Amino acid sequence: MRTVWTFHSAGQIVFGANAVVQLGDIAARLGGNRVLIVTDKILEKAGVLERVRAPLMRSGRLVEAFTGGEPEPSFRAALACMDLARTFRPEILIGLGGGSNMDLAKICAVLLAHGGQPRDYVGDDKIPGPVAPLICIPTTAGTGSEVSAATVLTDSDNHIKVGILSNYLRPRVALVDPLLTVSCPPKVTADSGIDALTHAIEAYTAVDNAVFPLPPEERSVYQGRHPFGDMTAEKAIHLIGLYLRRAVDHGGDLEAREGMALAALLAGLAFSNVGVALVHAMEYPVGGAVHISHGAGNGLLLPYVMRFNLPGREKEFATIARLLGVDMTGLPADHAAQRAIEAVERLRNDIGIPQRLRDIGVKENQLRGFAEKAAGIRRIVRVNPRPPSVEDVEKIYREAF
Repeated sequence: MRTVWTFHSAGQIVFGANAVVQLGDIAARLGGNRVLIVTDKILEKAGVLERVRAPLMRSGRLVEAFTGGEPEPSFRAALACMDLARTFRPEILIGLGGGSNMDLAKICAVLLAHGGQPRDYVGDDKIPGPVAPLICIPTTAGTGSEVSAATVLTDSDNHIKVGILSNYLRPRVALVDPLLTVSCPPKVTADSGIDALTHAIEAYTAVDNAVFPLPPEERSVYQGRHPFGDMTAEKAIHLIGLYLRRAVDHGGDLEAREGMALAALLAGLAFSNVGVALVHAMEYPVGGAVHISHGAGNGLLLPYVMRFNLPGREKEFATIARLLGVDMTGLPADHAAQRAIEAVERLRNDIGIPQRLRDIGVKENQLRGFAEKAAGIRRIVRVNPRPPSVEDVEKIYREAF
């Protein structure tokens, strides 16, 4: 018998070309006049910030922008954003950009509402109540942060990424305008897209909800695999198989951009309820040490972890292969499941994701330490369908090295 499961999303999803023009009306419905946009200098230079600022200004809002966003944002960047927020006193926050900028906006919304330091909220369900009103607007198709209950920051002192998870982090509005992703360069498109695929595959192959190993005294936004997560993950995988190569190779392909924007949104809905698992746990220490993008790190590790998780997930892997466009006619079950890993490897290689840890600067003597850190991230390791030991994790790292 399956246990009780729930499904959470952003308060409202607004999706479609030119949806950004609705921002003035959206801000009015949220009841705020002072709006802080959290973004970065690249998007400011590209004119994306102005496309978001303009409808807010036309509606009479007072708008300020923090443009100090950075890849894999640090606690330091979060505090810099908060310094501006304390001075400006926004009534609405907008996270504009990839997951990094949306993560900064999320932690700023927490600190505005509850005070303290970013480190105070690291872990599961440590935010005591609602946060400042938040709108998230992605300019990449990958992280799903516009609907997720997580923010990821880099603890530079300890050389590891850390997660903050709470359903209070889900934005009041997720505004997804595929036209805002057209300026996204090929490498960022590739890294973001393989991140979305990782989200969808980890959710689709996660430990079942009925046996999710959550201790009675703990709470988590993650709850293991369930039917609604399966539905959104399957559609995301299918869309990524159709459109990711096209979006990377032809950035102006609007059909591909819209398909990938929807895929990232759906994958975000899947993983933010079901959970991410061992790929993410293994990427955190790698990304903290060598500063590869989160998406590229996930994409590098994904097929190696899939190979570890294959026993017991043959049926799901066969479905993944079919969703990615593999002809399954006449294949026995074990061969069909293996084709999923091969399809992911082909996609990863076609879009230029690194194939080996040594290619991104990892040293062999780092692997054991990475394994110990990754295996210790229990909040996501427990989502994995096959529980790994430290030795298992180290073996996967060595296979990926």
